[in-house]
Amino acid sequence: MTDPKPDRHSSPIAYSCYYARNREGEQFASEHVFSYQISGTLTINNGEMEYVFRAGDYRFTRRNQLIKFVKQPPADGVFKSISIYLTQATLRSFAMEHGYAADHAQSQQAEPVIALKGGSLVKGFMESLLPYSEDDQLIDDELQSLKVREAIMILLRSSPVMKDILFDFSEPGKIDLEAFMHKNFHFNVQMNRFAYLTGRSLATFKRDFEHIFHTSPSRWLQQRRLQEAHYLIKEKGRTASDVYLEIGFEDLSHFSFAFKKMYGVSPSRLAG
Repeated sequence: MTDPKPDRHSSPIAYSCYYARNREGEQFASEHVFSYQISGTLTINNGEMEYVFRAGDYRFTRRNQLIKFVKQPPADGVFKSISIYLTQATLRSFAMEHGYAADHAQSQQAEPVIALKGGSLVKGFMESLLPYSEDDQLIDDELQSLKVREAIMILLRSSPVMKDILFDFSEPGKIDLEAFMHKNFHFNVQMNRFAYLTGRSLATFKRDFEHIFHTSPSRWLQQRRLQEAHYLIKEKGRTASDVYLEIGFEDLSHFSFAFKKMYGVSPSRLAG
């Protein structure tokens, strides 16, 4: 998936380099991200679609997305990518300066992850960032700002819909909570993220949730994840170590304990 977002004191330009055979993870993409896959393969899944990016590919990930990812280095090689994080503050400033306004309806129709065409302009821009990232040189704030603005201008040239995506500053509206949770229960994010993405305050989310499901969010999430695990292990022949991250658990031992408590048998015994 996209690389973890740097904190507000670090650079908006992030270089990712992994030697591990398969690095799996998930995150909440809170900002738009413009990325270049230097080497290796990145697989992104948002719960509905799977996107695969290989060396030489460019991608744009929209903000407010729950996504899972797998970073796969090439044979005897290293996974490398470089990303530019486009914050709301930066985009608001750019929109005001240049008089841009978004069509919210058009923005909502766009894909959550967009494969971008390369071309000499995009390729040249990404390659201009490599000396700073690969040589571990620090980019001063002024140069960072120029590079981020250049990235915005390149994106605007890449596709007409980018204007509507980049400058749509609306927050998630109130949506069907039940449908959203059944779709996204396997994402291991904090409760306030679920609340935000369903257009609710945390207190309203918990109140609405209990009204719909007649239990607390944390209890429902654990039960729903364990039900999915039971299905995958018993019906699909998967193993506990293969599924616990996929369904939203952080720790294999905690998953095994919770599974045995709910079903009276360990995941390994069920598989056997």
